[in-house]
Amino acid sequence: MSQDKHERRSAARALRKRLAEADPMASSRAADHARDLPPARIVALYRAMGSELDTDALAKALEAVGRRLCLPVVVQRDAPMQFRAWAPGEPLELDAAGCPAPLPLAEIVDPDLILTPLLAFDRFGGRLGQGGGYYDRTFAERPDALRIGFAYAGQKAEPLRLEAHDIRLHGVLTENGYTAFE
Repeated sequence: MSQDKHERRSAARALRKRLAEADPMASSRAADHARDLPPARIVALYRAMGSELDTDALAKALEAVGRRLCLPVVVQRDAPMQFRAWAPGEPLELDAAGCPAPLPLAEIVDPDLILTPLLAFDRFGGRLGQGGGYYDRTFAERPDALRIGFAYAGQKAEPLRLEAHDIRLHGVLTENGYTAFE
């Protein structure tokens, strides 16, 4: 990884932490826009860690409009993630990357829409992730799934320099609403 990308991630993490501390209700306001997301039968969320925008209110809002939910699971660190069916309140365990995930007994599903956490996004759908490559590998394996960032509006950045393996988002959902990218 280039020094520039490392520095960009570090600055973006610090900004996201400040945004989270300044606006603890942002995730609830973002959930108010759940109906604006593109149509999808199965929606993949994530369990927020650190200063990532929390998905609890969004999960409830999506369930209320009839969407089935799932969560990503890292089974192998260098492979695409799989998705297991999940509903709020169901038990979770840590996956191979140390993230909360549904138990192995949960049904494996194929989401139509994947919501992803991020460090920064730009107006063209560029996304700066944590650097593990999990979402890019998964997006590459699932080209037909809609890729939507879930972020604070303040995480919008100047155009990001993407690498060959970086896959653009179709849109972003923030506390200000849903924006589709061209």
